[in-house]
Formats: sequence, structure tokens, C-alpha cells
Amino acid sequence: MTEFYENKAAEERLILVGICTGDGEDIQGSLRELAQLVETAGAQAVGWAVQNRESAHPGTYLGKGKLEEVKWQVWEQEADGIVCDDELSPAQLRNLEQALDTKVLDRTMVILDIFASRARTREGKIQVELAQLRFRSARLVGMRNSLSRLGGGIGTRGPGETKLEVDRRRIHQRIGQLKVELEDVKRHRQVARQQRSRNPVPVVAIVGYTNAGKSTLLNQMTNAGILAEDKLFATLDPATRKAELPGGGQVLITDTVGFIRKLPHHLVDAFKSTLEEAKYSDIILHVVDASSPWMEMQMHVVYDTLRHLEVQGKTVITVFNKMDKVEKDVVLKDFQSDYQVQISAETGEGLSELGALLEQILRSQRVYLEKVFDYHEAGQVQWIRQSGQLLSEEYEKDGIRVKAYVPAELFASFFSS
Repeated sequence: MTEFYENKAAEERLILVGICTGDGEDIQGSLRELAQLVETAGAQAVGWAVQNRESAHPGTYLGKGKLEEVKWQVWEQEADGIVCDDELSPAQLRNLEQALDTKVLDRTMVILDIFASRARTREGKIQVELAQLRFRSARLVGMRNSLSRLGGGIGTRGPGETKLEVDRRRIHQRIGQLKVELEDVKRHRQVARQQRSRNPVPVVAIVGYTNAGKSTLLNQMTNAGILAEDKLFATLDPATRKAELPGGGQVLITDTVGFIRKLPHHLVDAFKSTLEEAKYSDIILHVVDASSPWMEMQMHVVYDTLRHLEVQGKTVITVFNKMDKVEKDVVLKDFQSDYQVQISAETGEGLSELGALLEQILRSQRVYLEKVFDYHEAGQVQWIRQSGQLLSEEYEKDGIRVKAYVPAELFASFFSS
């Protein structure tokens, strides 16, 4: 398998640092996830340090004793820097670099860096750069003194180091330009949504924690050929494809960017138009990695993000994925969803049940139609095939007799004057 970065010799060595506040937070799980993020960004986690505190130190994130311990660990492991598991303030960033005399990153920087590496479409690149510039603008004072230490490596991609060296006014000008470009992209997305609404094919949005198997599921249901890897944020740009249901009906399925704990609010704001695909869908497929020991936490993060995006009143199917990797009997329940189904997108197990469930839900949202269409209205029958469920069609002397389930708005159009 091809590595994400070819230059393995330049791989950075980083120490992971976190704060355990004792409020039930799974700091070990969070640091393991941070290690995956660091690896995805092209670096290597060579150790970690955890301090038990009621809250992070406002000036240095860590207490004085732990600072000395981390400084020794950086030297001992020959590390190139540290990554903090929380978003640092400008003062914390500056003071940590001064105290440790090494490169300092935080979780947000790593996630933004990954997004900058993965963006392929014009919209994705605009969204990532906008998020990075907003983040860096707020921290320009704290980061300016340490620009010489950043050099290459993770945390410096996207807008690039030169953007950090310009003054705040220049950054705000660029942010303004990106906002205009993003509004233009948003208008195109809205036009696409309006066109879809005129052609009443149901829309299904796939949401879920990163690396839960969303792209693999999209590929299985639509033959989309989207990149699907066992990595965090393997795919960033959304994709919409048409899928055929077992009964002959069609749906549009949209993949969305994966969620993650402590997802930077700059990214949520910048990607809002993309994430809102779930808001305009008819059904939400919430894909869950059933093999993950942090399944409950991941489900909570997804629902919390959907609430932030004001995605409400949707029919939700929780798709417990990767059942082929579940080694022991586990109770799989999601009390926040309307339906649950167990599948393996990798092997295809359970996909027929998922298709039948989608068909059942869509039928419950439709109206039964029995009508004879004149032969010159054959195009209407094709509309029914695309956006409804055609039960039967019989070619009689006076026309085409159709029995079907169709969306309410389509039903009304057949009998309007």
C-alpha cells in the first residue's frame, strides 16, 4: 500500500501531551486517536505524557513539574516537538515553546493540516484555507515569535508559512476573498439542491465518525469508486451518487465529511454548507463502527455535531458497520435513532436488509397511486420509476395502467388541473 508521504526519512517524531480532568473523559482513548491523527498527517508518535489537573494551566497548559518531565522526554526520545490534545491559546503556545525549547502543535493544527492535505475540489480547498486562516489569525500574535521554529512538517501546510508572516490586515483581506468565493460555491450547491427538489428522488445522507466506513458503504451501494482507506479522514470532499433499491426505486446518496471528537469549530463553520447536506436529506444513515471500543463516544459526537448544525426531524437509520470485525457478543443499540441495521460494508453482509429498510421507510412516506396514463404521457411513468416505487404497469387499449407508491408532491401533480 502506498504511503501517504514518500519521504519517510523526513518523518517527524512527536510526543503527545494531554490533560486528564477526572470528569470521566477517556484521555487514553483521546490520545490514541491523536496518535492516529499524527500518523495520518505523516509524523510518528514516539511517546505521550498525561497530567491529572482540574483544568489546563492558563499560561502553559501543563504544570511546572510536568513541563520538566516533558522537556526531558523530548530530549530522551529525540523528538522534534510535542502535540497537545486540546486547542492551545496564543499565550499557551508561546509559553510552551519558550519553556520546552521545541516545536509545539495542538490537536486543531494537526486536523487542519490533514484537511489541507486531503482537499481535492475547489470547494474543499477554499473551505480548508478559510478555516486555517481564521484559526491562525486569532493566534498570529502567539505564533509570530515561533515562526522560525516551525520549519516544514505537519502544521504548516495549506495557506503555508508565508501566510503567517504577513500582518493581520493581509490575512483578513484573504479571508474576505475566500468568503466571496465560498458564497459562489454555496450558490451552485443551492441550485443543485433546488434541481433535486424539482425531481423528487429521495436523498439519503451518510454521516458518521471518521473511519466508520461511510465511503465503503457508498461504494457498495452505488459503485461510486470513491477512495476508501482505513485512515482518519481518508475522503474529504462530499460525493453524491444514484443508487437502485431492490424494488426498482432510486435514491440519491450523499457522503459527508467524517466527524471527530474536538472537531475544530473553524472547520465546522467553514464546512457548514457541505455538512448541511444532511439537513436537506430525507433520510440519514448514521454509520457506526461497531468494532470500536469507543463506539458510544463516537455516536455521541455525531449526534452533538448534528445538533450544532440544527439537523432535526429526520428519519435516522443507525448502520452498525464492520460486523465482520466484532469478535464477541455485544448489545448494539441506539436509542436516538428510528431504525437500526447491522452490516459489513466491506463484505456486503446486511446490505440487502439495509436496502429493504430504505424501501420500507420511503414507502411509508409515499402515497399509493393507481392511474391510467395516456400513451403520450409515458414520460410520467418514467418519473414514477425514478422517484417512486413502481408496483406494476399494464399496457391496455386506453393507456398504461400504473400501480405505484409516489411522493406526495408527485401524486398531487398528477391530479392538478
